[in-house]
Amino acid sequence: MKPFLKARQRRSKLGFPPPPTTRLQVLNRLFGYLAAYPLQLGVIFLFVILGTAANLMVAYLLGVGINNLSTTPDLPALTLTALGMLFAGGVSWGFLLVEGLLVADISQKATFQLRRDLFEHMQTLALNFFDRQPIGELMSRVTSDTELIAKFLETGLNQLFVNTARIVFTTIAMFLLDWRLAIAALTIGPLMLAFVGFLGRVSGPAFDQLQQELGELNGLMEETISGEKTVIAYRRQDAAVESFEEISLASRDASVKAQFIALISRPVTLVLTNLDVALVALVGGFLVLRGASNVGVVSTFLQYTRQLALPLTQLSNLFNALLAALAGAERVFQILDEQPAIVDAPNAQPMPPIQGQVEFKDVDFSYVQGHKILKHNTFAAQPGEKIGLCGPTGAGKSTIINLITRYYEIDSGEIAIDGHNIATVQKDSLRQQIGIVLQEAFLFSDTVMNNLRYARLDATEEDCIACAQQANAHDFILRLPDGYDTLLTERGSNLSQGQRQLITIARMMVQNPRLVILDEATSNVDTRTEEKIQEALDRLMAGRTSFVIAHRLSTIRNADRILVLKAGEIIEIGSHDELMHQQGFYYDLFMSQFKGKVAAAA
Repeated sequence: MKPFLKARQRRSKLGFPPPPTTRLQVLNRLFGYLAAYPLQLGVIFLFVILGTAANLMVAYLLGVGINNLSTTPDLPALTLTALGMLFAGGVSWGFLLVEGLLVADISQKATFQLRRDLFEHMQTLALNFFDRQPIGELMSRVTSDTELIAKFLETGLNQLFVNTARIVFTTIAMFLLDWRLAIAALTIGPLMLAFVGFLGRVSGPAFDQLQQELGELNGLMEETISGEKTVIAYRRQDAAVESFEEISLASRDASVKAQFIALISRPVTLVLTNLDVALVALVGGFLVLRGASNVGVVSTFLQYTRQLALPLTQLSNLFNALLAALAGAERVFQILDEQPAIVDAPNAQPMPPIQGQVEFKDVDFSYVQGHKILKHNTFAAQPGEKIGLCGPTGAGKSTIINLITRYYEIDSGEIAIDGHNIATVQKDSLRQQIGIVLQEAFLFSDTVMNNLRYARLDATEEDCIACAQQANAHDFILRLPDGYDTLLTERGSNLSQGQRQLITIARMMVQNPRLVILDEATSNVDTRTEEKIQEALDRLMAGRTSFVIAHRLSTIRNADRILVLKAGEIIEIGSHDELMHQQGFYYDLFMSQFKGKVAAAA
């Protein structure tokens, strides 16, 4: 059996279900972001109409001039006609230039608002959403997919407005000038529409597949680069390249299919355009020979035919960018339509200042429906108590603290803090009173001072420095190149693990929480650093209810009470001495960890 699934097999199990919307609905929703600027849109449409009308006047005056030359030339009239053409051309250029600038402006605004809505909505989603999504895939939707939309709005939208107006007004002008030639010129329309419809049915799924492949490719790159140390340690560089190549080839194939289908539109539309011009010239020549029309009108119609064919050609070429943008928009709207799993109740009230009483009442929980992680857990912590949690890996220790902060909703039972069911209070007012120090300290790419202030933006520098001193972090911070203004790299990788942990403890002190949660906060550091961290944690927990998860039982030996979990159930509760006296599961855990020291002491 292979040690790893193929990349596509692994990643096919991730992601969103197919969207239940049509491309027309996606397009309408996308244009809704432009509808937020009605005044600018009105000016754009006005300028498009005026610019298109002026451009049509150039072709009309050209026909007038040709008629003038086909008889006895009237030089003053010909001069006026030429000046009129120059004036109409200049007016058309000016209006369409301003229109293009306005379209670029509202396109950027619409893209900015869409990207902001997407990122802002992601901040409202619960952890279970991020649990099932590769980070690279989500990044692809915020960057790559929105970039496709921006590209279409910036360039394609202007062409869409201008070319649509040209088609409409050129058609009207044709019928006003000669309905017989108009019918001949419009023969290309149904053929072009049929071709575009065929292109959409075939090319649309190809662009959808391309964006999906690009998302998977970004996900794989993010995962591999983030775990590069592990890849190198296990000498799996070749396997990483193989997985990358597999998804990259799938992306290439999808791109080739999408682009090939789109590229055939140019030669097809050029052939149809030339056939249409030839047909108008044939019908026009026949009408002139019969005296039913004149050379000027036919010349004007030839210009109108090309002006009609050009926007049809450009719109068919634009279809490529439109399909790509719609594929990206579908993926963006999938996230925007994702409903937050954790929401405040309609009548939720702010959580009053926490005193520290925490109670679990017959709590059941499952990450995946039908697979219980916690089963019938009941306990109570009194204000100021230090509660230790221990048990085998996967017993449910971290799950309990995730439920206290209401990162997930429980299946049944009740969790109360100071008598308030946490499901009935505003989650933000609850979480801002709970401080967490995790096993993996996370710092942002910013200065040390700003990382400390991250917990409370109104904290002064003096507050942050005082908390750093309490957390035993002040001395090493001063030894950094720029002290508190030292810029940290991503995740604080230019610091040691112990230094990062001390800064996170100082950050929690700046927050000044009412309830403290420590999840293996000292498991990744050496003994000397552990002493500093433990001293800082003791100061942090003083007078506060605290929950401490530990695999090393020495860190919770002095806890007021210890919860012993096994297979999602609390099987023992008591102090260290009480649990040792019972000689149950905790006793076995303790003896297995300290049997060497116990034997030496005996």
